[in-house]
Amino acid sequence: MSGIWRGAGRRLFAHSGAVIALCIIAALVAMALIGPWFSSNRIDTLDWAHVAAVPGMAHAHWFGTDRLGRDLYVRTLAGARVSLAVGVVASAVSLSVGLCYGAVAGYVGGRTDLLMMRLIEILGGLPLIFFIIFLTVTVGWLTMARIVRGQTLSIRRQEYIEAAIASGAGTARILCVHVLPNVIGAVIVYATLTVPQIILFESFLSFLGLGIQEPHASLGTLIAEGAGEMEAAPWILLVPGIFLALLLLCLNIFGDGLRDAFDAKEH
Repeated sequence: MSGIWRGAGRRLFAHSGAVIALCIIAALVAMALIGPWFSSNRIDTLDWAHVAAVPGMAHAHWFGTDRLGRDLYVRTLAGARVSLAVGVVASAVSLSVGLCYGAVAGYVGGRTDLLMMRLIEILGGLPLIFFIIFLTVTVGWLTMARIVRGQTLSIRRQEYIEAAIASGAGTARILCVHVLPNVIGAVIVYATLTVPQIILFESFLSFLGLGIQEPHASLGTLIAEGAGEMEAAPWILLVPGIFLALLLLCLNIFGDGLRDAFDAKEH
């Protein structure tokens, strides 16, 4: 396993696009976490002297302000923090639940596998319009479980699994020691690609008014606010829009690089 991880690490860092994307992601995350500390404004501060002010260094609002005089620098970074938190937490939930569910279904097999996969098909067929909040958390692990199950079915036929069974190892030990470490690479790749999907989904919900509510903000709510001002004050839309677009682009590029790194068949 250590050899697989070392090889994947070498291939990943040889992928210049993925490395650049990772550096930009790290910079954006750092900005979202500590950037607001460098401003004297708060997310809900109203500056009536600078309403819809253009971006610039002549005043305290580097990214400009909205129609209520709220600082776009602070609000964009605070909104990015919320969007990132939603993406990471939802992906972590889908990873942990999907990993355990798919591994058990794939390894145990038989009627257990059949029943568990029928449950996934039922949940996957629920109309999105009626279960949109529920599916925000569950859709990820449904796909994750299918991926892990497929990987586990392949691993279960390996000789070292048969040797472990012959030595008296129980199901729980085989899953923890032999199965999960061998599927974690594919799981990490999928989780990396899930984060931007969830961030975009959350932004879409917030844009429709179904996500984060005032006084809090996410990138989606900021884009929704800016859409109504795009002609008179385009920076209100462009600032959060560019941040979201750059974040999603880099996350997808890094996810593709990570997928290539773990795909030993291509190297």
